[in-house]
Amino acid sequence: MTIDARGDRNVQGVSLRSLPKVSLHDHLDGAVRPETILDLADRIGLEVPTGDADELEGWLAQRSDSGSLVEYLKTFELTTAVMQTADGLRRVAREFVEDLAADGVVYGEVRWAPEQHLSAGLSLEDAVVAVQQGIEEAEDAIDADGGDIRVGQLLSAMRHTDRALEIARLAVAFRGRGVVGFDLAGPEDGYPASGHRAAFDYLAAEFFPVTVHAGEAAGLDSIRSALIDGRALRLGHGVRLAHDLDVVGRSGDEVRVTFGDLARWVRDREVPLELSPSSNLQTGAIAAWGEAITDHPFDLLYQLGFSVTVNVDNRTMSRTSLTRELALLVDAFEYTLDDLEAFQFNAAAGAFLSVEDREELIEIISDGFRR
Repeated sequence: MTIDARGDRNVQGVSLRSLPKVSLHDHLDGAVRPETILDLADRIGLEVPTGDADELEGWLAQRSDSGSLVEYLKTFELTTAVMQTADGLRRVAREFVEDLAADGVVYGEVRWAPEQHLSAGLSLEDAVVAVQQGIEEAEDAIDADGGDIRVGQLLSAMRHTDRALEIARLAVAFRGRGVVGFDLAGPEDGYPASGHRAAFDYLAAEFFPVTVHAGEAAGLDSIRSALIDGRALRLGHGVRLAHDLDVVGRSGDEVRVTFGDLARWVRDREVPLELSPSSNLQTGAIAAWGEAITDHPFDLLYQLGFSVTVNVDNRTMSRTSLTRELALLVDAFEYTLDDLEAFQFNAAAGAFLSVEDREELIEIISDGFRR
């Protein structure tokens, strides 16, 4: 059965879009609606490649499909340019939550870098407040309409700048006011987490949760640094961890694998991997294994017991949704509803929430998969 234009398909008679989902790796500036880009660009007099929303969506997707994380990140120059005012940030955040709800997401964490939204005079604090206002406006409207969604902010520091400690302090200052965690983002190669040790020391002392982009554009050393220097509780992508696995034999559906110390640690400690299949193809993160979803080491990692989660990374740049990513995996690996539920349980267990809230989220998922 094929995936429809909205990314949906039925699995065992159930619509994937209708299932409750958890989104852990979702960038705000990678999820701006093309129509909104055009509208906001017109308001600030920003030149855009085309005035047609569909063409703009295609332009962004084409430039993102570069095989390089560095080239992929260049597309964000356009989206961040229209997110420099409080009104722009609030609108994009509100629409982001609306789109998550339409995708069946019941809990999401939105990551974005406040330091990239200051060119029009906003302070870091102003920017965080504007995003939170947009999130809460959407949550309230969805609740009033009979829906239910909760979204927390992850504040990202850019690894190629020197503001990580400042962003870490900002994140902690907004704990309990919408911010649930800290992220390190940007170009990986040449910018390990160890370069921001002061920020991570501060966050650890404050018992503040951390996720770090690692194992996407850089290899095993970036993952080691994320875990050791960053004390990361989750790995942003982490797909290249599969390089620490040596497949020594196959017998039917069984695969015999030798684990490296790093892979074994991540597996045994159940460190969640924030995998993003479509994005991982676009950035070349899985080039060592192939160029199609079926080549992605997602299934190998899942079968070996890693805590794999499914994510979109950037909805607009990858022209995707969480529903579509699940559908692609179903078609590639013949997953059942039980498998898809396991991915949501992994994400719920890794969410930057209290134990009580995580248990409630797991109940919501369990109930939704058994309706």
